[in-house]
Amino acid sequence: MPPSEFKFQKKEVMKNLEIGKDAIKKELPVIPKLPGIYRMLNEKNEILYVGKAKNLPNRLKSYVSEKNHIIRTERMLSQTRKIEITTTSNESEALLLEANLIKKHKPKFNILLRDDKSFPFIYIGNKDKWPQITKHRGKKTKDGFYFGPFASAGSANWTIKMIQKIFQLRVCDDTVFKKRERPCILYQIKRCSGPCVGYIKKDEYTKTVDDAIEFVSGKSRKIQKSLSAQMEKASINLDFEKAAILRDRIKSLNIIQSSQRVNEANLVEADVIAGFKESGKTCIQVFFYRSKQNWGNQAFFPKHDPDDKLEDIINSFVAQFYENKNAPQNLILSHQIREKELLEKTFSKKENKNVSISIAKKGSKLKIVQLALKNAKDSLNRKIYESQNNKNFFEEIAQKFSLQSNISLIEVYDNSHMQGTNSVGALITYGEEGFVKKRYRKFNIKVQKNQQDDYGMIKEVLNRRFKRAMQEKDNYLSFPDLVLIDGGKGQYSSARETLNELGLYDIPIVAIAKGKLRNSGNETFFHNGKEFKFERNEPTLFFLQRIRDEAHRFAVSAHRVRRKKGLSKSLLDQIEGIGSIRKRALLNHFGSARAVESASLDEIKSVDGVEEKVAKKIYNYFHE
Repeated sequence: MPPSEFKFQKKEVMKNLEIGKDAIKKELPVIPKLPGIYRMLNEKNEILYVGKAKNLPNRLKSYVSEKNHIIRTERMLSQTRKIEITTTSNESEALLLEANLIKKHKPKFNILLRDDKSFPFIYIGNKDKWPQITKHRGKKTKDGFYFGPFASAGSANWTIKMIQKIFQLRVCDDTVFKKRERPCILYQIKRCSGPCVGYIKKDEYTKTVDDAIEFVSGKSRKIQKSLSAQMEKASINLDFEKAAILRDRIKSLNIIQSSQRVNEANLVEADVIAGFKESGKTCIQVFFYRSKQNWGNQAFFPKHDPDDKLEDIINSFVAQFYENKNAPQNLILSHQIREKELLEKTFSKKENKNVSISIAKKGSKLKIVQLALKNAKDSLNRKIYESQNNKNFFEEIAQKFSLQSNISLIEVYDNSHMQGTNSVGALITYGEEGFVKKRYRKFNIKVQKNQQDDYGMIKEVLNRRFKRAMQEKDNYLSFPDLVLIDGGKGQYSSARETLNELGLYDIPIVAIAKGKLRNSGNETFFHNGKEFKFERNEPTLFFLQRIRDEAHRFAVSAHRVRRKKGLSKSLLDQIEGIGSIRKRALLNHFGSARAVESASLDEIKSVDGVEEKVAKKIYNYFHE
């Protein structure tokens, strides 16, 4: 860059920096000396940054008075054109509001927890006559016992499976449970005691439920002693069948105890949080310990500025992570954080119990933190390696198809239907860090003539997707660097024609078609009127197959969901004026909608609540 141009740019940055500071100065006289949060906005009213303060004017003055800001803060101030504030009654309230707004608006200058989600729990009801054990996500609205969180659905499913083996609690929902006339296969393989058909007494089932609750609470040794005593008593009473069942339960319990990851630090209720930073990226590992057992761990990759300190990243992570989750009694961290006392005070008030935050320095707790750190380091190295691999694949794709621009984001499209019914278009996205699930979309095909026309479906999906983006409607997606279509020359032509009509000539399209025998590995690619082939063992071919297969999986699953919804609709739903009460009365009387269809007018009139006028409407609907 010529020196004159560099000086000009620097001058512009300094000018914008002063404009940003002036915007803050103007607001300072009217801002109350209270705790709260502040939002910095740019000229488009987009939120750049959300911060909190114990005293709002004092915090905002620091942006104006300090001269040597870090580069990121200078960039933020140079884009700031407006300040908005919200006061709170105390600093703890400000902390939770800040975390909530950061997660909601995802400001570009905040540290962002991108992988935030709800974790599964195990739920056992306490109001039912025959309590069910099931997996639960979301708000805990039902009465009963909740155990968790588990790091993954797999961890929760494994625990439920073990509880079935030992205690044989039911997992079926109430609708299935009430309608059963004979036990299901779970009874045959000794995973259920058959309460649906009365194969177990109520008091005995209640006892096994209580035992299961104690088991998940970490009292497995106590349960083992109880089962051993019951087995011995059954043997004395010559009830060898019951003794054999109890013996099998004890065996299962022993297997579980030997495989359970009991922690040597004896952590009853704690989350261990460790962070590792390298090459400007960070991985944070969270290990969940409940009832003295390790219930799994999860890796997170917060979005942040490369120059952010690890301590600040962990601090922001903890605040955002527990904003909508229950904090355990103990949080054990790998690094000291600056807002330790404020976070303890906020979480203790939120959970209505004492929440302690500590830094592991020695002993068994330090060993667990070191294990979490090792996992964080390994996960980050894998992430960086995968990211570099993806960049290499993108470069090879651009080179193969002679694309003019660099690739960092690919959108893949596929359709799914069954003989032209329940037609669905699907879009999945792949970026430098892998599949971008939040950019997945499904499109129910609305135009009737397109539902049996693959080319028409492609046109409709692309038209709806890109027109929305051009109009910048709600939930629109930014443009990709490449569009990949699952199909042949015809699908390519339809896609190219659609984007050209929208004026999007510069977005490249590639179509991927399997060979005549539909065999993977013999794909032909179409781009700009040319055909391309890869060597059968070429890694880039495997990469393109993988993202194509993910689009196909997503399309098929969306189609199945839509088809299932269609099947669950009754013929009676299509008759105008037939509400839920009359529908229920007809189904209870005749047994099915098909039986109503073949019924005579007099038979329909005989149903309680169905007067003659309505009966004629129903009869005429099926017979006209």
